[in-house]
Amino acid sequence: MKHTEINDELYDYLVAHGDNSDPLLAELARVTQEKVKDLWIMQIAPEQGTLMEMLVRISGARSAVEIGTFTGYSGICIARGLPEDGTLLCCDVSDEWATIAREYFERSGVASKIDLRIAPALETMRTLPADRTFDFAFIDADKANYEAYYEALLERLTPNGLILFDNVLWSGSVINPQDQSDNTVALRKLNDRIAADDRVQSVMLSISDGLTLVRKRS
Repeated sequence: MKHTEINDELYDYLVAHGDNSDPLLAELARVTQEKVKDLWIMQIAPEQGTLMEMLVRISGARSAVEIGTFTGYSGICIARGLPEDGTLLCCDVSDEWATIAREYFERSGVASKIDLRIAPALETMRTLPADRTFDFAFIDADKANYEAYYEALLERLTPNGLILFDNVLWSGSVINPQDQSDNTVALRKLNDRIAADDRVQSVMLSISDGLTLVRKRS
């Protein structure tokens, strides 16, 4: 049982001691909170964004896909980690959120790498050429479809490619047997499925609301 409980003061210390102070991303987070109101909590945490950019860079990924773009924070982090000729397919269903995302993609200088499509992600996946593959995937969308996204992307993932799932701890609800809500049950099923899947190597991290990092075995 080796872990450190994080209170607000320690969390502030954690964020301050990483490369988490990008002014444009901080502005985007503020704009999201102002314009999206109650849904701003869907914004990823700054240290999560830094980790994602680092994972993309370290893995040498050249092609990426994101399911659940929201207002663009995570997409910017992924795109920054890609090489200049890298590509990121962003999938979302909200024109309102996409308007904000496109503005900040342009301002961050990564718009040329990004193909943002407004449609259900599984439909977008089905329209892709059969040989379209990805080196990195980030999933942060409707929890009920997490398992479907997992299967759709795993078959398109290159050997040693990575999939990152957000919200896998669901504020701790995944271990609360009294919580039988649809989202919580869906996340429990996904977590159990990945842990038992011999096609992949995985690790669950207690960053933000929980992240699961999956590597497709070669």
